[in-house]
Amino acid sequence: MAALGGTVLTLVDFAKSLDPNGNVAAVIELLSITNEILTDMLWAEGNLPTGHRTTVRTGLPTVAWRLLNGGVVPSKSTKAQIDEQCGKMEAWSEVDCALARLNGNVGAFRLSEARSFLESMNQEFCSVLFYGNSGVNPEKFTGLSVRYGAISGAGNKQNVIDGGGTGSVNTSVWLVAWGDQTISGIYPKGSPAGLQQNDFGEQTVQLNTGIGTSRMRAYQEQFVWDCGIKLVDWRYVVRFCNIDTTNLVAESTPADLIKGMIKMVHKIPTMAMGRLAFYMNRTVFEMLDIQRWEAAKYQLTFSVVDGINTPTFRGIPIRRTDSLLNTETRVV
Repeated sequence: MAALGGTVLTLVDFAKSLDPNGNVAAVIELLSITNEILTDMLWAEGNLPTGHRTTVRTGLPTVAWRLLNGGVVPSKSTKAQIDEQCGKMEAWSEVDCALARLNGNVGAFRLSEARSFLESMNQEFCSVLFYGNSGVNPEKFTGLSVRYGAISGAGNKQNVIDGGGTGSVNTSVWLVAWGDQTISGIYPKGSPAGLQQNDFGEQTVQLNTGIGTSRMRAYQEQFVWDCGIKLVDWRYVVRFCNIDTTNLVAESTPADLIKGMIKMVHKIPTMAMGRLAFYMNRTVFEMLDIQRWEAAKYQLTFSVVDGINTPTFRGIPIRRTDSLLNTETRVV
């Protein structure tokens, strides 16, 4: 379950290669602490200034048996190119210098304020990772739900498992195998990886409230995150959708989470191709724990993953993310 190759790394791996100035590295560490997905997600530089162009094999060449002195018709594989775009997420923090100094520790006060920006950008990134749609919001990248949005009529329908929910109180569980040849995060060509923090120190800023054109001395920081995903092989992402959360919590004909997760595992062609992890929200995580206790045969255990005691299913880490909604409409 380690990073694959020398170019596909987690954001924490990237932080370790940066200059020890205490800024960007600390930001990346904080991101990973508050966002379990970043513990697993691998990243690579895109090959375009705005994202990445992926060449995907869409068909295999034909092969034939032949007799001696008999010929074989030449054949070839078929390929298609897909352009994946990155989005630019940005925020600015301006803290009154006088207010920061009242605290007695300007650095600690500013870090406390910065944490709120990091958490907000974390939540927004996760939301877009699962629900983003560049066709509707062109400034964002396209997330997983749009790519795995049908249980019939789509080329990847075999990797979308129906949990039986019919209303609009559904949620999904995801199994992702992160890797360079499967799916990974991307950042634009020539740009730095991960969320960047630019500290401009004390600046004179113009206020939008109070007396017009009034000025204030403020500590100014900019947070920028250029990010997207590239999906190279759709077989390495599985969605267990239409999980009715009302029935699940009430334990009234609930979706069988363990059976669904077993089906998900068997959709992955080979476990050796990437770093695997399940993703579910807190509601599903709680009910999965209850289902585990009700039947000892279920293979849900705890293992030490990256030094942390982590719930696992068949050796695959289970991560919680509040970005997965309980209000998804039925996938058909």
